[in-house]
Amino acid sequence: MRAVCLTLPTNRECAATITALVAEAAYAVEKFDVRVDLLILDSCGAAEFTAHAEAAAAANALPNVAVHHPDEARQRELLREIIARSGIDRPEYVLDLMLPERLSYGACTNRAFLIAAALGCRSVHRRDSDSRYQEFDGEPVFPIHHELAAIGLRAREVTEVTETALDPAHGDKPVVLVGASFIGDLSVDIAEIRELDPDAYYEIVSQWANGTTTEAEKRELVEESFTGAGTDPFTGDHSVLTHVDPMRVDMCNIAFHDVQELVPLLPATDTVGSDYFLFHLIYDAKLPGVLHNRHIVNFHTPDRKTDANFANYHLRLAKFFLSMLYLHFVYDRMAEAGETLLDERNRVRPDAIAALVRQSTELDVADNVRRLDHLDHAYRGLGGRYAHFADSLAARRDRLLDEARRDMADFALLIDVWGALVGAAARTGVGQPAGG
Repeated sequence: MRAVCLTLPTNRECAATITALVAEAAYAVEKFDVRVDLLILDSCGAAEFTAHAEAAAAANALPNVAVHHPDEARQRELLREIIARSGIDRPEYVLDLMLPERLSYGACTNRAFLIAAALGCRSVHRRDSDSRYQEFDGEPVFPIHHELAAIGLRAREVTEVTETALDPAHGDKPVVLVGASFIGDLSVDIAEIRELDPDAYYEIVSQWANGTTTEAEKRELVEESFTGAGTDPFTGDHSVLTHVDPMRVDMCNIAFHDVQELVPLLPATDTVGSDYFLFHLIYDAKLPGVLHNRHIVNFHTPDRKTDANFANYHLRLAKFFLSMLYLHFVYDRMAEAGETLLDERNRVRPDAIAALVRQSTELDVADNVRRLDHLDHAYRGLGGRYAHFADSLAARRDRLLDEARRDMADFALLIDVWGALVGAAARTGVGQPAGG
């Protein structure tokens, strides 16, 4: 019986989502010969943590399901033990990269990767707290159905797909990704900008593009950005064995095998999209995946709309655009390298990835200065609290430019030590399930 890790990182109240996650775990053990380690990485306060624990307790009655629900104090304790066991240099600095004080989408998932290794799980199945499952014929549509049918198999062994769009030459490679996207709200909460001023929306979102993108390509990018799989509901299964396009999957609806033990995610703080790196790596290295259509429903939680959180939310978006200077460089060179990113066992070579990430830190920041100029212009034109945000962005311009470069240097460092951390995690274990 193989062990799989179904994980949910959260920093907001989401008891309903956890209840649905327990149901997905139950489905997994009923339909497949697996043990599910249900891992909830909880960064909430005491009241929310208690509500989450009560929701997760329903899994205790399920055979072959174990709940692990560490709060941040327990996560830090476990990370300290793993880091100490690994023997790496700069242990406190690495601990900060793994569990920073500020929000980090990449870091929370990196913690899930390490704890999954400690649990003996070769695959990690990730969901989000601000999403729910679709229903069809009165039943929830669980993505784990397609994930467990293919993840970790050799591509030529995969039979439960609707179609194959993969060259047989890749048949001996493992399926390292199974995923789908979302329907519903935009993945980034900026629909209000599109309604207020489509031109400002275009100017902001087009900062995602690299410096060589044509105007037509920018228009196409803006049109599909953050839209996932649109709004059409699930009406029946469709899945494809293929090289999965990074634009067709989302981190709320993904499973990884093996590759997450070789290369972590970008640990940047306050940066949306910092957890998407492996999509590009897997695609560029020509590793197989399965793309299916059991899309999850995305929704926006009310906390994003408050004045208190508005500036923080748009700062994360601005930092995402600044990160693209470096990530475009890495993605382009990974695409050029192709299968040379793999070793003789078709496993990703972390040293090759770290070298590209490190090279990116030498780039001129002129493109990021230009990005900040465009963001300033667009936000000011929107007026109100958007203009106030432009003021705050201008005040921290130099710091943001420095942070974007330092984030990539930190990423290279984390890739360098990742193998040692994963190995130490596998030798550590996590103790008893559940509990903070």
